[in-house]
Amino acid sequence: MKPSDADPDIIWLGTADSTNSILRRQIPSLDNLSIIAAREQTAGRGQGTHTWYATPGANLTFSILYRFGGDCALAASEAILITQVTTLALRDYLLKNDISARIKWPNDIWVGDRKICGILIENILSQGAVLESIVGIGLNVNESDWPSDLPNPVSMYELTGRTYDIRQELPRLQQEIRRRFGQLASPDGRLSLQEEFGKYMFRLPEEPR
Repeated sequence: MKPSDADPDIIWLGTADSTNSILRRQIPSLDNLSIIAAREQTAGRGQGTHTWYATPGANLTFSILYRFGGDCALAASEAILITQVTTLALRDYLLKNDISARIKWPNDIWVGDRKICGILIENILSQGAVLESIVGIGLNVNESDWPSDLPNPVSMYELTGRTYDIRQELPRLQQEIRRRFGQLASPDGRLSLQEEFGKYMFRLPEEPR
């Protein structure tokens, strides 16, 4: 595995089973907010037993490491902030690409009534605190050929008509995540995350509260 020439905190792989699994094995050697991305995932995971569909090379499939401590220490009871950091950063990134998105509880990104992004969060806990979090993200970027059994997908390409270079887009998204992660360092920042998440989050009618 080699880091990107453009950003040493991004490691690109050709093919991977699951970037979450690979990142977990690499945690001791990685800095906070490092990313492992794959052109193709052979066993990408969604929530529960779901898998994540992505044409190789067309979309962003990656995992990012959050490491907590110091001003950014995080109690296990505050773990929802991980979701808030991630979903709001994705919304920020999409908005800069002229796409207005909402957050479907708990951690999907939708545009209108269609899903553009899924997130899988795996936390490492110790003594009531979150030590690290592995955040897997699948963002539909250039996808246009969907399996018939997917109910409501959409991609950035379908929304804007533009084709994107995923190697250029990932550092831009990483910057949005870094900015949102920095809000954890202050009480005001955390309050802002909670308020914005509440503003842009929705539930489907049948979802339990």
